[in-house]
Amino acid sequence: MKIILNRDVANLGEEGDIKEVASGYARNYLLPKGLVLEYNARNLAQLEQRHADIAARKLAKREAAEGVKAKLEAEPLTIVMPAGENGRLFGSVTTATIVDALGSRGVEIERKRIELPGSTLKAVGNYKVKARLYGEQEATISVKVCAAGAAEPVVDEPHAEPRPDEAVAATIPDQEPEPGVD
Repeated sequence: MKIILNRDVANLGEEGDIKEVASGYARNYLLPKGLVLEYNARNLAQLEQRHADIAARKLAKREAAEGVKAKLEAEPLTIVMPAGENGRLFGSVTTATIVDALGSRGVEIERKRIELPGSTLKAVGNYKVKARLYGEQEATISVKVCAAGAAEPVVDEPHAEPRPDEAVAATIPDQEPEPGVD
């Protein structure tokens, strides 16, 4: 079935594109949600009238994607997570973690647009993460995963809690040896 896209549809096309899709997909999903129009003379004429507006929106989206790409590639993103001595994270860095870190920088991007190598990052290190922006535009984000507290020296505090073996020893009363036994 031939359709005219009324909005951008992921994995299908952009607003104003004319596509051929399965009739069940069009009837059951795209048409009821208002994402497409049927391909006919009346809707084609309506598309021609909106052509200038559609082209302006596409240009604005491309320019916005260029700006986001420049922000993402400008400096590496550092994420601090708790990790063991061997560099394995207690947990993992997911797309949601990266979106939150980018949000604190003022860059808003959808979680589903970020592609992690292997779905999650589970070790300390430097990674290259792709972010799909608009159309064919992609940004490569440098992500540095650091262990929490790795740069801080470990200092024993004088009022620290006793270690478990010290706590057990403190609860056992000192026994005096029996008289006459050496």
